[in-house]
Amino acid sequence: MHLISFLYRTLLTIVITLFLLIVIKQNTEFKEVFYHKVYEEHFPFIEVNKWYQNLFGTTFPFQKYLDTKTVFKENLSYSNKEEYLDGVKLTVSDTYPVPVIASGLVVFVGEKEGYGNVVIVEQLDGVDCWYGNLSTTNVKLYDYVESGSLLGVVDNELYLVYKEEGNAISYEKYLS
Repeated sequence: MHLISFLYRTLLTIVITLFLLIVIKQNTEFKEVFYHKVYEEHFPFIEVNKWYQNLFGTTFPFQKYLDTKTVFKENLSYSNKEEYLDGVKLTVSDTYPVPVIASGLVVFVGEKEGYGNVVIVEQLDGVDCWYGNLSTTNVKLYDYVESGSLLGVVDNELYLVYKEEGNAISYEKYLS
């Protein structure tokens, strides 16, 4: 039964992907709208994932058979916080291992002006959390990250920004 369900989901995913590729190839107006929505505006990857899971179940059918153990499970700790650009600057220790504040999908890894090396996690509630000034990262684009897992390392200062639908929102409800 699981194999049939898996094959059905795989086949449906292939059909949807091929349909989108054909429509994008044939219709330049649709192609422009598609690229604008996905690459230039805020695209709700988490909402698409929720829809997919409601319709077809988990995206990885053998997940229940994996034997994984949590190696890093921490909460964010800092000694001082102050306003910084659109968010907050937290004072942390040297080579501080940064935990993920809330579970979600990594939607950006790279440089942002004023924030240095940034990882953006689209949290399950749809809010984007920017983790800035990272010296190293332990995640890749489109990784699903759990709350408390290791995101990367920062030296002395961590920048956090919270955005909803592209607009900066107050960080205070997210930090204890």
